[in-house]
Amino acid sequence: MSLLLMLGGPQLTQILRYDRAAVAAGQWWRLLSGNLVHLGWWHLIFNLLSLVLLVFLCPERLSAAEWLRRIVVIGTGMCLCLYWLMPGLPTYVGLSGLVYGLFALGLGRQALQRDEIGIACLLFLAGRVGYELLYGAPESETRMLGGGVVAQSHLYGICCALAYALAGYGWKRLRARDPAPQRAG
Repeated sequence: MSLLLMLGGPQLTQILRYDRAAVAAGQWWRLLSGNLVHLGWWHLIFNLLSLVLLVFLCPERLSAAEWLRRIVVIGTGMCLCLYWLMPGLPTYVGLSGLVYGLFALGLGRQALQRDEIGIACLLFLAGRVGYELLYGAPESETRMLGGGVVAQSHLYGICCALAYALAGYGWKRLRARDPAPQRAG
């Protein structure tokens, strides 16, 4: 979908990007659509390659409904965090906050199963976010992408993924406690 939206050009990107003022004026769709548009072709390619890496590192068979639920919850949640926690950020585009959240879900599941590669990748992910928050993205990455990296989006994506996982765990526990109603016969 992001590839098709990229073909719409800068005008479509402006209509769909996360724009704080537009969200405040009631254009709530931007909380999700901002994840689907990009600064340029290199930004899009970098994000799509991250998704390919995600599929290889976190081979999890999920239904289309589960993928959609994760994308909507993490993507929208991440942009809500930008809205509430970064009032000075006027606009945002890109999949990276969402992708970091998806990585956290997949690698977290593997880490819980004591998968050493999953644990190492999760530690790398945490280290990269920490580095970006302290020092910013490498200048070469900023030049290649065509604009600044919002490192906080990566952190917020991971936090939303954690909230998603905890809510799912809580829901399963709640359902396990509540037996199905008995029918009179």
